Amino acid sequence: MKRFRLAATVFLALVSIASLCAKILAPASYSQQFRDLPNATISAQHLLGTDDLGRDRFSRLLYGTQVSLLMAPAAALLSSLLAALVGGTAGLVGGWIEAAVMSATDLFMSMPWLFLLITVRAFLPLNVSPFTSVAITFALLGCLGWTGAARVVCANARRLCESDFVLQARASGCFGLRLILRHLLPNLRPVLFAQFWISIPVFILAETNLSVLGLGVAEPLPSWGSLLRELESFSSLSAQPWQFAPLILLIATVSGFHIALNNEESWT
Repeated sequence: MKRFRLAATVFLALVSIASLCAKILAPASYSQQFRDLPNATISAQHLLGTDDLGRDRFSRLLYGTQVSLLMAPAAALLSSLLAALVGGTAGLVGGWIEAAVMSATDLFMSMPWLFLLITVRAFLPLNVSPFTSVAITFALLGCLGWTGAARVVCANARRLCESDFVLQARASGCFGLRLILRHLLPNLRPVLFAQFWISIPVFILAETNLSVLGLGVAEPLPSWGSLLRELESFSSLSAQPWQFAPLILLIATVSGFHIALNNEESWT
């Protein structure tokens, strides 16, 4: 298993480096159109051919990977911060406040949050700039995907508040912000770190679903979801099987996250 985790980690590192170096590795801009070469096959100039608008698929795959792998951690960071704020406060205060917050969290979790995300995104303007759509999409992901992590954080915060070393700290006169910063947050850090990394592949898949439906990242900026929309045409797929490259990369990346995260020692 250690070899699988190492291989997954190396693969994720290579994919991340390649996406960050998109401007260097890409033969063209993601929006540049080669009007005389629409739906071109694989060549030395176009490693994955071109789409129906003549845009280089390899370039769009690099930039789409960059969008997904940069913004999904940003959404995961936002959701982890919200989970720490809501769950940590509820677990620290306890009593009826904890019960009320956890009841509201349970109600929120009972809703299919992906469909709720689709509904909220559908009410927002669709004719926004690509970078604005990226910010809106992943801000919504972060704001709607914190509930599961909040329950985990709340349970661990409540356990820490009842632990012997916290009781001893309170008996020594350590209260309020000092108690949180010196005793609670350092011990909650592994939990928050684990929730952060677990959320990344979830948000990647959520953004992919939104973009496939046309509610995610706006054109011409690519993402994995918008690239997968090309798979709707079976006739073109049978003639150009290299169009499966975004799907293969998505499956390999999400699987790589799950394999790399399947290590309890890295969470503690």
